[in-house]
Amino acid sequence: MSHNQIPNNNPIHLTKEKIMPTSRWAPFAAGVWNDLQGQAGRLWHELVGDRPGWPGLAPSYPPVNLWEDGDNLHVEAELPGMAADKLELVVTGDRLTLQGKRPAQPSEGVWHRQERGLGKFRRVLELPVPVDPDKVEARFEQGVLSITLPKAAHARPRRVQVKAE
Repeated sequence: MSHNQIPNNNPIHLTKEKIMPTSRWAPFAAGVWNDLQGQAGRLWHELVGDRPGWPGLAPSYPPVNLWEDGDNLHVEAELPGMAADKLELVVTGDRLTLQGKRPAQPSEGVWHRQERGLGKFRRVLELPVPVDPDKVEARFEQGVLSITLPKAAHARPRRVQVKAE
């Protein structure tokens, strides 16, 4: 009988073979999982901060509001510290592009927090309906850009008179 065989009449037979451990490696054991959750929470806090709600409230710069009434679309963009001559608006069909450049702040001293972006920016908004680009008006007052975009004639609601026969 070879050394690796177990004899039929003896249920216990010792060999020189190595014994495999019966437990498996568990990478997501409670301690590791809790550490991972803690790190993800700290990263989320760094990205989102203390803002309530979802971080998607202002996904790009500048933050905008867009709404419509019967004849127009309206856009408001917050652009504090900008000069009107540094802004460019382009309207084509159902797209509004807002671009410009925020000037750099003085680099003297030690920065402790810098949350306001600077440099070039470009924001493209898909408009819900086509507009008439020749009639668009824009005002820039106290750091807020207000844009009125008249809807294209075929996109405006029309009252249709019902005739009785």
